[in-house]
Amino acid sequence: MKKILFVCTGNTCRSPMAEALFRKRIGEGTEWQADSAGLYAAAGSPASSNAVQALEELGIDLSGHRSKFLDPELIDEADLIVSMTEGHRFDILQNFPEVGNRVCLIKSFGTGKVPADISDPFGGSLDIYRQTRDEIDRAISDLVLFLRAENH
Repeated sequence: MKKILFVCTGNTCRSPMAEALFRKRIGEGTEWQADSAGLYAAAGSPASSNAVQALEELGIDLSGHRSKFLDPELIDEADLIVSMTEGHRFDILQNFPEVGNRVCLIKSFGTGKVPADISDPFGGSLDIYRQTRDEIDRAISDLVLFLRAENH
């Protein structure tokens, strides 16, 4: 089993949405297992209510999510670490330089291969969370296609 780890700041918005969207897109019977964490997460916080609602609209239940702090154990377990921003990627590499070949920006898997950040919706309206959800979902689609192509 391979493990993918999605990383953002607080692990209450972007990375839990990415984890849940990845699970939905990759489907059953895959070799990939997903998790998420935050660089500055307070362990045990629920996902933001707008993140929960935005995913609920797609039939995904995020209500049971509890935030996790990015620690060495999570880093060691991950085969692929996917950050939401270049700043997150930089911080991961500063703290864990040995994982340089396993850290990627979420938007680096598309056909354009033009890295770009996913903005933090924290404190924003439900519409902002929907926009963020859809942006993450498009990036996850590219990521899943990339992973499937790598396996063939």
